[in-house]
Amino acid sequence: MRLIRFSVGKAPAVSGLVKDGRAYALSDILPDAPHDMLGVIADWDRIGAKLDPGAAKGMPLDRVKLRAPIARPGKILAIGLNYADHIEESKDAGIAIPTEQVWFCKHTTSVNDPDGDIELPKVSPMLDYEVELVAVIGRRGRHISRDDAPAHVFGYCVGNDVTVRDWQHRTPQWMLGKSFDTHCPFGPAIVTADEVGDPHGLDIRCFVNGERRQNSNTRHLVFNLWDQIAHLSQAMTLEPGDLIFTGTPGGIGFGSKPYRPLKVGDVVRCEVAGIGEIENRVVAEG
Repeated sequence: MRLIRFSVGKAPAVSGLVKDGRAYALSDILPDAPHDMLGVIADWDRIGAKLDPGAAKGMPLDRVKLRAPIARPGKILAIGLNYADHIEESKDAGIAIPTEQVWFCKHTTSVNDPDGDIELPKVSPMLDYEVELVAVIGRRGRHISRDDAPAHVFGYCVGNDVTVRDWQHRTPQWMLGKSFDTHCPFGPAIVTADEVGDPHGLDIRCFVNGERRQNSNTRHLVFNLWDQIAHLSQAMTLEPGDLIFTGTPGGIGFGSKPYRPLKVGDVVRCEVAGIGEIENRVVAEG
């Protein structure tokens, strides 16, 4: 199933699903369905099997505005340096190569729509892209084993871990450089885990103005998703709706010689096979 948040005109966004090119509000299918996506995920065992559009009318998908599937995730967790080719290009930038999983947070105020504008900050021209497979947690857990990790994943999205490179590299902690407003576009839908199967064989690409910059496959993750969930859950409770950005492959702008930062007017398209694509234009911060 493909779950979305969408709005029509000036109406508030609602949780919904996509089927056969049409968008359906969950409340039109199941009146007692939770209104927000976090509630939908938490209540999935009760409502999931009941979400058949049936006689619901819905709307053509091209007549609705897709929003970030989760407006305010509880946590946005992201792993750095998790593809071999990205590690190699980071060496040239003077970044120490880790022997352990490297984690940072993106603040929830960085959330952006799958087609929302990305702001080039007033304080820096060093704007960069990072296509990533994003996992959405579906079941609460702590000290989750690798074997049990798949049962805790609700679904998957495409994400762009937009980064302000000079702010990222000023200190050992990357959070500020990763958390500017508008710098976490993701979507276009949450594709439920049962439709994806094993997430470790998906082609992943990023294009800037139609030029392919990143091209890899999730089989090349250094620490796979199950390793990531097991590791994170040793430290913290993972909850329904938490996002895990699983890493970006080589080809980032900062790894180019010369460096190729994003500029106003650039269009960035991120794709993950079987999940979908998001596309965002770079604009000057207002």
